[in-house]
Amino acid sequence: TQTTALPRCSVTGQPNFAGFPPTAGIDRWIHLSRVDPNEEVQGEIALELRVVEEAHRRVLCCRIVEARDLAPRDSSGTSDPFARVLWNGQVLETAIIKKTRFPHWDELLEFVLEDGAAVETPLVVEVWDWDMVGKNDFLGRVSGQGWSAGGRSRQGPCRLLGQPSLLGALRLRVRLTEDRILPSRYYQPLIDLLVESILCPVTSLTLLEDVCSVESRQDVATKLVKIFLGQGLVVPFLDYLNLREVSRTTDPNTLFRSNSLASKSMEQFMKVVGMPYLHEVLKSIINRIFDEKKYVELDPCKIEPSSLSEAQIRESSLGVLEGYLGDIVESIVSSTEKCPPFMRMAFKQLHKRVKDHFVEVENQDIRYIAISGFLFLRFFAPAILTPKLFHLHDQHADPQTSRTLLLLAKAVQSIGNLGLQLGQGKEAWMQPLFPFILSSIGRVKEFLDKLIDVDSEAGELPRSALLEGAPSATIKEGYLQKRKAEGLHLVSRFTFKKRYFWLSNESFSYSKSPESQVRTSVPVQRICAVERVDENAFQQAHVMQITTRDNGGQLCTMYIQCKNLNELNQWLSAIRKVTISNECMLPFCHPGVFRGNRWTCCLQTDRAGCSRTHSTVTLGDWSDPLDPDTEAQMVYRQLLLGREKLRSVAGDAAREESLRVCADAVSPRAGSGVWNYGCCSGGVTCAA
Repeated sequence: TQTTALPRCSVTGQPNFAGFPPTAGIDRWIHLSRVDPNEEVQGEIALELRVVEEAHRRVLCCRIVEARDLAPRDSSGTSDPFARVLWNGQVLETAIIKKTRFPHWDELLEFVLEDGAAVETPLVVEVWDWDMVGKNDFLGRVSGQGWSAGGRSRQGPCRLLGQPSLLGALRLRVRLTEDRILPSRYYQPLIDLLVESILCPVTSLTLLEDVCSVESRQDVATKLVKIFLGQGLVVPFLDYLNLREVSRTTDPNTLFRSNSLASKSMEQFMKVVGMPYLHEVLKSIINRIFDEKKYVELDPCKIEPSSLSEAQIRESSLGVLEGYLGDIVESIVSSTEKCPPFMRMAFKQLHKRVKDHFVEVENQDIRYIAISGFLFLRFFAPAILTPKLFHLHDQHADPQTSRTLLLLAKAVQSIGNLGLQLGQGKEAWMQPLFPFILSSIGRVKEFLDKLIDVDSEAGELPRSALLEGAPSATIKEGYLQKRKAEGLHLVSRFTFKKRYFWLSNESFSYSKSPESQVRTSVPVQRICAVERVDENAFQQAHVMQITTRDNGGQLCTMYIQCKNLNELNQWLSAIRKVTISNECMLPFCHPGVFRGNRWTCCLQTDRAGCSRTHSTVTLGDWSDPLDPDTEAQMVYRQLLLGREKLRSVAGDAAREESLRVCADAVSPRAGSGVWNYGCCSGGVTCAA
């Protein structure tokens, strides 16, 4: 007897990356193919194949055990699947199991092996969705020469891949990081060492930057920012890195141009702290650009043929761009009070360090460019160029809108550079925008002066004020599919309705459309759990549940379906982040639904919950909530990977200090013949 379980990647034609080292990651090209409804399959099937030797005959026995996660083909979100087995011209079928994507057949189909029959004939198993009217729908197919009466069944995946097409290829880069997170007390010495680094000339941060790779520097910067946020020392941390970076720079034109730890830390700091601010400044303008879909082009080589002349198109495009840019610049320069205090304090310290280091008259603008280089070139401009990555829009832009955003981002970058590089590049066709860019520089400088005009005590705000932002600011919004569970009496057929949702620090609300004036709102403080739902509960994927407590103390559950796994994780992360301080959170919940007088997950009737709830979702980027243990583990892993270099650096430093102390004989103890040399992290003692 042999059981063959086909993983999802086998049935869907997705690549199988088994055997690749997860730490090194995967970087490979995958051929694209044309869309074919019969190829859009998913799920997996379990089979048992064996040959039975009887007295006067041989029988090939194929047991169809079960299938799971099949594609929905009916309007109810389910299918009516049956399996069809083909071998040597014979066709056998299983029974039809209605309204499910997780059928369990456990049926034995037998093929008689006649004398002289070709024993190497391949066996084919197909899964179909039965339709009363019309043709049956294809759900998936597996086959292989190894599945024959004359040989052993092949274990492992059997891919449903067609011939490579001429449609091109997609480059995919995948990296898996797996860490074992220890209790908090084990990381406290490392946290203390990192905190001590910003207070002492001899620092572990310097060593950390030396040993971490360029590829991991952004991850390290994100974790360090969150560690120091948790310690309330993020401004001194950034000031230490910026001072070190400024002190090492001789040419002001190269200041913060590299991907150093200081540059990456400031960039990630703005994302962690300033995302609500970014949304308040740019979101309405970005949405208008997406809605209007205006054709804009200044490059003569890219202007599409039309009834208008090239000059007319460039003139109309200039008017559109100047209109958008005017709104963007106005929104930015009037946003001083909206900027988080910690960002303003960090920029104030940066301004001071640059001003003290570059004192020459010709370098007076560097103090502004140092700030605008981060705020405009690494924050506003990238958000305009790719709004989806900054959660400013749910979808990527179409080619026409993308071109508009690209031209706007280029202009914002030039404004952030204070126009110093205008006309020096190859894009001379941007020249019509130069007057607007130059006229905006004075306003930007005035804005930056106001931005850093902040009391130093602003840096001592509580951490909650730093992370929360404006209570009413929208954190996330978009269309989702919703169903409310009325008590515990769920009917067998589930209906999800399309609704538009908003999430802020105060409420979770929804309505039929974004323009609707009537909204249903749930206070964030009443949310008790935000969890995934098992796929077999609704026979649909990407469903989450939000459990709340009403005024009477009763628990109510809302089921919400997302379009894909990424959207599900983003909503889970966002909602859990705003509810992380709720005192009413439940320790357990049911990942299933209540049906047939019992829960589908644990088959119990009155159990309070069968699975632990979760407080966070790790997306691996700036939007993750603070998690000191996870962040410390990542920093520790980088130090561990660079331990050989650390030993070498430590050995060299120890030898230098020993020679220096013994040679200088500083700070002798009276009458003892012993000299001490120390710093805030400890000392070296030499006996004469």
